[in-house]
Amino acid sequence: MEKHSEHAQYVMGFILALLLTAIPFWVVWTEALAGMRAAAVIGVCAFVQVVVHAHFFLHISTSKQKREDLELILFATLIMVILIGGTIWILSNLHHRMH
Repeated sequence: MEKHSEHAQYVMGFILALLLTAIPFWVVWTEALAGMRAAAVIGVCAFVQVVVHAHFFLHISTSKQKREDLELILFATLIMVILIGGTIWILSNLHHRMH
């Protein structure tokens, strides 16, 4: 019975991941939203998809046993945000100085 439950979890995660991928493609392809609204929908779908992948495929939760895994992923995410944000900041600053 546990195998069936685990399989159902993977199928549910896969369906949610497909849906969260299809929504941004649909928004851009049909031009249903424009500008910041489209970017907001894409950003929200991306964030929710990260949560779906972490929960359904990486089996990361807030339980005590998985706490160290969650802390490791959050720290890695912080480092990536600092690196990406710093790169964008520096390149933007250089772009403004060149014009």
